[in-house]
Amino acid sequence: MEMDRELRREIIVENYQNPYHKGLKKEEGYLCANTNNESCIDNIDIELKIEDGKVVDANFDGEACAISTSATSIFLQKVMGKNVEEVKKLLENYQNMIDEKEYDKDLLEELIVYDEVYLQPNRKKCALLPKETIEKILKQL
Repeated sequence: MEMDRELRREIIVENYQNPYHKGLKKEEGYLCANTNNESCIDNIDIELKIEDGKVVDANFDGEACAISTSATSIFLQKVMGKNVEEVKKLLENYQNMIDEKEYDKDLLEELIVYDEVYLQPNRKKCALLPKETIEKILKQL
């Protein structure tokens, strides 16, 4: 499934300008982690509420570029309602896509908008920021 450039751009811009799940709740029961990119302004906090092995809520805040912000927005939409093993599989497939390895496009859905980020190696870290932050949270379990 090839994604046309205009649709790719629309998805990224929409999730950057109107990100889903923006704003932390900072309530009991949430696991939180921070990741920043030393080479730019990207600095995000993500919180996940995991009950019975399933993500029941996900939020983020921080300042980041269009790639990091939109990727975080899309990631949080994707992890909602998934169990921890499904989230790990999503993270692994996403990493494989960024690294130009084999991955499951159907599993990634909208996240495939970043499938050409390898063409700009300096943007890889931006696209990987939410993945790394979610991994930090899962290590807290």
